[in-house]
Amino acid sequence: KLRQYRSGNREQDIAQAKASLEQAQAQLAQAELNLQDSTLIAPSDGTLLTRAVEPGTVLNEGGTVFTVSLTRPVWVRAYVDERNLDQAQPGRKVLLYTDGRPDKPYHGQIGFVSPTAEFTPKTVETPDLRTDLVYRLRIVVTDADDALRQGMPVTVQFGDEAGHE
Repeated sequence: KLRQYRSGNREQDIAQAKASLEQAQAQLAQAELNLQDSTLIAPSDGTLLTRAVEPGTVLNEGGTVFTVSLTRPVWVRAYVDERNLDQAQPGRKVLLYTDGRPDKPYHGQIGFVSPTAEFTPKTVETPDLRTDLVYRLRIVVTDADDALRQGMPVTVQFGDEAGHE
């Protein structure tokens, strides 16, 4: 035993210590990866609307944790009937009026026009149009401010005043 002590650690002990070190490093790397995967990052800036689960809850992959209302880009969902569909072309500039600021319009540009008609949604403000077929538009607001809120009704104006080419 004295001879073993004087000769230092045996090769077997060194190999076992190296294996233990490698295992500990692998566990550390896995723990760091798990920590990184547990950090929630929103896809862009926004306002937190709801929290679907409490902190500490274990979720399945793809589960909803928060509902976030994105602050940019601001866009309006609007509907146009077939009589006015020729005015609703992607890229066309429009004016958007809110009830709270009827004298100061927002500027927007049509980004999407649905290729298929649908029945007018119940949220359309004019009862006489609720039974017609309409086409959905997405209008990107180019000069939005904090006064324009999600869910706020707007009136879309096509025409020369909107400044389109």
